[in-house]
Order: sequence, then C-alpha cells, then structure tokens
Amino acid sequence: MNQFSIQKGMLRKFKTHSIAAGILLIVIGLTGILLPPLLSLTISVFAGLLLIFGGLASGYQVIKSYHKNWLAWLKPFILLVIGILLLLYPVSGAAVIGLLLAVYFLMDAFAGFSFAFEMHPMKSWGWMLFNGILSLIIAVLFLIGWPLNSLWLVGLFVGISLFIDGFVLLYMGIAAPKE
Repeated sequence: MNQFSIQKGMLRKFKTHSIAAGILLIVIGLTGILLPPLLSLTISVFAGLLLIFGGLASGYQVIKSYHKNWLAWLKPFILLVIGILLLLYPVSGAAVIGLLLAVYFLMDAFAGFSFAFEMHPMKSWGWMLFNGILSLIIAVLFLIGWPLNSLWLVGLFVGISLFIDGFVLLYMGIAAPKE
C-alpha cells in the first residue's frame, strides 16, 4: 500500500467523521443555547453521578486490595461526598462547574489558536482561529458574570462552544478536498 492510498483513506474518514460529529455537536449546542438552565443542571447532575460511580469503583478496589490502610479510603470518600453534594445541590454545582468551564474555555482558546496556526495555509484555518477567538471571549464573559449567572451561563456557553465546534467541523468536512 502506498502513501497516496493511505492518505485517501484517511481523508475520506476525516471528511465523513467531521461532518457527522459536526452535525451532532450543532444539535447539542442548539439545545444548550435554547435551554441553558437544563443543560447546566444536566452537566452538574452528570458530573455528580460520574463522581459517585468513580467513588464506588475506587472503594471496591480498596476493599479488594488494601482495606486496612485508612488513608486508602480517602479518595473513595472524597469522590462520593463531592458526587452526592453535586446531586443534592446542582445549582451550587453549576457555579463550581462554571469556574472550571472558564478555565476550559481559556484552554480551548489556546488549542484553537494552536490548531489554526498548525493548519495554516489550509483553506479552512481561519475558522479554527475564529473558534479560538470566540472561546477566549466566552471565557472572559464567564469570569465577569461568575458565580451569580452560572445557572444559565454554563448551559449557554457550553451550548455556544459546542455549536461553533460543530459548525467548524462540519465546514472542514465539507471543505475537505475530494479524493
């Protein structure tokens, strides 16, 4: 198999998967834009459930491996307590998640800038740069409104980010050269 046929296969996969992922991210992003409190609370509850399952898995490992060491129980205990608190207080959890998302959007902006400059002079590199700029703006706006507006900001900004990521992936998939 030569290099050209490998690149053709990779390009076809990139094109197909970029379009599919782009459409899915656009739909999820629009849901967050139209119903931000729903997405915020969903994120908070989902994070709580993940932490509880992580605590249970970690606790199982401690029981089976070294249950006599009381320090081994610290990690499962912390995971369970934080998970339960997120389930009991999802609005406060949304505020905490909001602060973490501000950091995420800052890192997403950095990644967008890096990827855009790596893709330059490809046709669609400007869209990735645009995505990085918007992520930076979202991070700054998020930090200004935190924590009072976290309930709707988490869902809205995650929705906007996912929508833009989806649009960029969809455009890149459509704009990718034909085989």
